[in-house]
Amino acid sequence: MRDMTTDAGDLRELTVGTGAGGEQLGTDMVLNIGPQHPSTHGVLRLKLVLDGERVVSAEPIVGYMHRGAEKLFEVRDYRQIIVLANRHDWLSAFSNELGVVLAVERLMGMEVPERAVWLRMALAELNRVLNHLMFLGSYPLEIGAITPMFYAFRERETIQAVMEEVSGGRIHYMFNRVGGLKEEVPAGWTSRARAAIGEVRRRMPDLDNLIRRNEIFLARTVGVGVLSAADAAAFGASGPVARASGLDLDLRRDEPYLAYDQLDVPVVTKAAGDCHARFEVLLDQVYVSLDLAEQCLDRVDRLSGPVNTRLPKVVKAPEGHTYAWTENPLGINGYYLVSRGEKTPWRLKLRTASYANVQALATLLPGCLVPDLIAILGSMFFVVGDIDK
Repeated sequence: MRDMTTDAGDLRELTVGTGAGGEQLGTDMVLNIGPQHPSTHGVLRLKLVLDGERVVSAEPIVGYMHRGAEKLFEVRDYRQIIVLANRHDWLSAFSNELGVVLAVERLMGMEVPERAVWLRMALAELNRVLNHLMFLGSYPLEIGAITPMFYAFRERETIQAVMEEVSGGRIHYMFNRVGGLKEEVPAGWTSRARAAIGEVRRRMPDLDNLIRRNEIFLARTVGVGVLSAADAAAFGASGPVARASGLDLDLRRDEPYLAYDQLDVPVVTKAAGDCHARFEVLLDQVYVSLDLAEQCLDRVDRLSGPVNTRLPKVVKAPEGHTYAWTENPLGINGYYLVSRGEKTPWRLKLRTASYANVQALATLLPGCLVPDLIAILGSMFFVVGDIDK
């Protein structure tokens, strides 16, 4: 587009837009979604090149929330690291803590009491339900459906109540410790947790029936943002995003930690790889996690004994290195721990699910329309703190 104006007798020519790659003149527009934008789940920036309403290219730009967690780990002892670790994915705090303590325990060759193992699994599955319910409410909200948010938060509050009772925290539980858990659960807690699970299970169809087959929701999500299994694998995607594309991978079943090898863990997969498939995987996984949590609680009730191991005043991991990965709610979360025998790690590298999953946006977004962009972005189920660490 050219703008020709006369200024003191001079003719000025202004060219707007230089095409997607700058090779030819055109009318493409560069648009920034974020870093502060209601549809970005946090401080994420998407640099888009648009041809009218269609996305020509997309570049996710991360780092606006970077807090240097990995370097902070190196100057904290193993107890203090847990505080920082449960914050990078603030919707999966318990699972984040778990990965750290598993890495330290593995390096120390420590055996954790059996009751603590099963309690950890029960709490991790309840944390998974909380994570999924947040996205099951917020995703429809982003594409215009307000009501599911109220149903999702009703169920979240039911589970939050038992998580808060056991740990004292609603978001950052700080309940894991090297060698087990912070303390024994309150008397009668397993019964109350089981009752909460039953209540959520009975009421989940309210949310399910409202949105899963909703005509408007289907129109906005089916066939939109298709991620192939090959692309998902190439980007290192994991969790619900990868399983919706047909990647049958779940560490709880494939590389079991804690006592998951003693449970039959159903893995929910879909083949379509679109926005709706990702939503359905998340929805179906809630039912699976409720069942798993209940099985773990049944096992806890049959076990007695301590829930932690007595530790020295200063915990020092022996010299060496290890890698502990867990199936976090949003995908694979890994900690690579390198120790020189001191009370702080020499290196603690963090592999987060959201960081790998969000890379796929560069492939998913080109060719879509701007309204579909929001639907695709929300369906990737990421937490920006988990990207920027």
